[in-house]
Amino acid sequence: MKIIRNIKEMSEVAKKHRQRRKSIGLVPTMGALHEGHLSLVRQARRENVFVVVSIFVNPAQFGAKEDLKSYPEPFKNDLVSCRKEGVDIIFHPEAKQIYPEGYKTYVEVKNLSDLLCGKPRPGHFIGVATIVTKFFNIVQPDTAYFGQKDAQQAVIIKKMVKDLNIPVEIKVMPIVRQKDGLAMSSRNTYLSAQGKKDALVLSQSLNLAKDLIQKGLRDSHKIIHSMNNLIKNKKAAKIEYIAIVDSKNLKPIEIIKNHCLIALAVKIGKARLIDNYLVT
Repeated sequence: MKIIRNIKEMSEVAKKHRQRRKSIGLVPTMGALHEGHLSLVRQARRENVFVVVSIFVNPAQFGAKEDLKSYPEPFKNDLVSCRKEGVDIIFHPEAKQIYPEGYKTYVEVKNLSDLLCGKPRPGHFIGVATIVTKFFNIVQPDTAYFGQKDAQQAVIIKKMVKDLNIPVEIKVMPIVRQKDGLAMSSRNTYLSAQGKKDALVLSQSLNLAKDLIQKGLRDSHKIIHSMNNLIKNKKAAKIEYIAIVDSKNLKPIEIIKNHCLIALAVKIGKARLIDNYLVT
């Protein structure tokens, strides 16, 4: 496994592999790798000759009052995990390389970036779309792997790739959960012992929605109301949003149907957690 910090070197290495007709799989991450990330790496390893994992805490997707400075960066642990999974390259550039002095160019996917998580985090998805575009240009992968937990991000990236004619296949892999149901997240490290128990209310509320749907309830407002009441039983939980939307365009829907997304964001202490359930 090789660690590359220089953009030009990364591009040159990737170019050599493309010339040899070796498929390239890219797993973009911000590090603090957990089992969710590693499931993406394993899928990339199964499907490609050459696997690149980017580790870059992207300042462009953090707001002024968000957790950029405190975001976990256990780089040595990440290296150990990647070696075990057979990763070929860790791409770990410095921010000044990605965003040099005078940098002015950003990518925005309109009508998707300002919904759900984008409402309380203006500019977040512009930062996401920009860094992913840059990594696609640098690495030029055949396939890139993302997690379903970040459902809105996946929708935005798929739309961006389609609109900009970027020749990369986007694969979205299932949410990986702990045995107790908590969705894997780097921000789970912010949770206290009690916070981890309280955070289970996210997956519990989604399970409640799933049960209600299986029993025949189709009214989105009633389902959201039931989820809201359950979460509010936890004093530590502060609901940012609960939404039921079309899984492709993220527009709210009144009546549950196939291919809709039930998504929520909840703060448990200082940890902002997201989770979702895809109705198929």
